[in-house]
Amino acid sequence: MPADNVTITESIAEELSNLLAKNNFSQVAVLVDENTQEHCLPLIQKVLPSDYTLAETKSGEVNKNLDTCAHIWQQLTEQHFDRKGLLINLGGGVIGDMGGFCAATYKRGVAFVNIPTTLLAQVDASVGGKLGIDFNGFKNHIGLFQEPQQVLIDAQFLKTLPEQELRSGFAEVIKHALIQDLVYWNKLRSVALTNQPWVEHIRHSVRVKSWVVDQDFREGGLRKILNFGHTVGHAVESHFLESATPLLHGEAIAIGMIAEAQLSIRYASLSSEEAEELEDFILAIFGKVAIPLDSLEAITHLAKQDKKNQQGTILCTLLDKVGKACFDIPVTESAIREALEYYRNL
Repeated sequence: MPADNVTITESIAEELSNLLAKNNFSQVAVLVDENTQEHCLPLIQKVLPSDYTLAETKSGEVNKNLDTCAHIWQQLTEQHFDRKGLLINLGGGVIGDMGGFCAATYKRGVAFVNIPTTLLAQVDASVGGKLGIDFNGFKNHIGLFQEPQQVLIDAQFLKTLPEQELRSGFAEVIKHALIQDLVYWNKLRSVALTNQPWVEHIRHSVRVKSWVVDQDFREGGLRKILNFGHTVGHAVESHFLESATPLLHGEAIAIGMIAEAQLSIRYASLSSEEAEELEDFILAIFGKVAIPLDSLEAITHLAKQDKKNQQGTILCTLLDKVGKACFDIPVTESAIREALEYYRNL
């Protein structure tokens, strides 16, 4: 079952209108970037209060930082936004993570609603209450756990996305199947990217993630299985973030899943045949990213800053087999570098 605060709808304006009618919010603010202001805000604007506040930020992971948070807090402060107000985060994962973080810390916390507008945000960031921002180049280094009052998901927003963004979100769909559902893995890899049933994928991913988060909200154990591909993937994403060719989150996680499949052969019980099957499918969808040889050391170093690590030991989530993940598996820096070299030499 989806989390109690997640609603998957085909009528986003009606759902939002009902939510606003049932609550006595003193003020309403909507956080947007330049893309969601143009393409997504018109889908809900008619049900917003006439005096709502439009809070604006720039798109992109590179802007998910304290400086942007200060800008958002300043906009709310200038509007005398009080603790009975509601912040609606209209956008992808960056808006949801950062907007929720700003809401949870502004005046010790105001209510917020997330309306995820990308596939990535709908299948992943929509569930679990993880909020955060990047710090000194480390992804989601500052943050907290806080559930939104409601998450409203409508697949019609996907029509506003370029194919690259859909592909990025598909990485998390793949991950959810790999860690929890062999049958679904076989199903989704039998269909071309352009024909994928996105609403079905959203429901499946929300169901998988909701079940895991319900068992372990603060990521003390089981929830760590959701991090498959993310130790290496986050390091790759952080490394490329300020380069001339930054990667979308899902593009980096695709690299991470291939690399961590190799680690799974070495440190868990994934078969080489399953790893090759995973690798072939991901490469067919995402292609291969050129990683310069002199970047491997820096990426490996970034993996040492992963939040799952303990006492200087890198801890990975790996696969025992497709459909079954294991977590807190110690791996060496040299093994991560070798996995990256394997990907680089494909």
